[in-house]
Amino acid sequence: MGQKTNPIGLRLGIIKGWESNWYGNHKDYSGKLIEDHKIRTYLNARINKGGIAKIVIERTLGKLIITIHTSKPGIIIGKGGGEVDRIKEELKKLTNKDDVQINILEIRRPELDANIVGDTIARQIENRINFKRAIKMSIASALRMGAEGIKVKVSGRLGGAEIARSEEIKQGRTPLHTLRMDIDYASVFAQTVYGKIGIKVWICKGEVLGKRELNPNFIGGKEAGDRRDGGDNRRGDDRGGFRGGDRRDNRGGGDNRGGDRRDNRGGGGHQGGGHHSGGRR
Repeated sequence: MGQKTNPIGLRLGIIKGWESNWYGNHKDYSGKLIEDHKIRTYLNARINKGGIAKIVIERTLGKLIITIHTSKPGIIIGKGGGEVDRIKEELKKLTNKDDVQINILEIRRPELDANIVGDTIARQIENRINFKRAIKMSIASALRMGAEGIKVKVSGRLGGAEIARSEEIKQGRTPLHTLRMDIDYASVFAQTVYGKIGIKVWICKGEVLGKRELNPNFIGGKEAGDRRDGGDNRRGDDRGGFRGGDRRDNRGGGDNRGGDRRDNRGGGGHQGGGHHSGGRR
């Protein structure tokens, strides 16, 4: 099941929230759904190098609120906010709505976002960097930023080979069936001269213990807090509280033993003073 199901869709309503928040009845639901898809496709194409992680769409009566989560807010905002205004006008034409609001949220740690990691690997493969090197660099930076595990799978004509194949590189743990485990997932592709190369990224950010806010616009701040608290409860009490303390005590004991040894050595020096040590002096 974990191999076939999207890890984000599997956790919806449990630890992850929906990226489209609105109500639609049987008459206008399909139209709103298609409009959401158009908005996301347009923004991803329009802001090609903006480091977009996700686009959250909310609808109220006659109002459309679009929140862009990005690692490079300066590119989207533009000089004096001119770029955002242009995007807003273009979205008004696309959606035929007068009231469109755009919010931009910065992602502080882009190394832990699956979409940005996958996009970075895709851009490197398009620039003819060896795919294994690109993947290993991304894995190292994710683990350095605190990920518990990461798995990357690439498929296609890797390195321009005649026969397509798939390769998977993983490090740490990514338990896909554990629903309380916060796993970020993305599927992107790199368009090379010899065809498309598909890239899938799974990033495990740790366990979510306790209730979590499901609104994706606020989940960034809550997420870190929940995980830190959970980590402190598990690690602080078990490892730091008992095992770490015992180790420190043992090390202290080692110092005493070291002191005994030094005393013995000193004693040995006095005993041998008349023979060897005294002769050397």
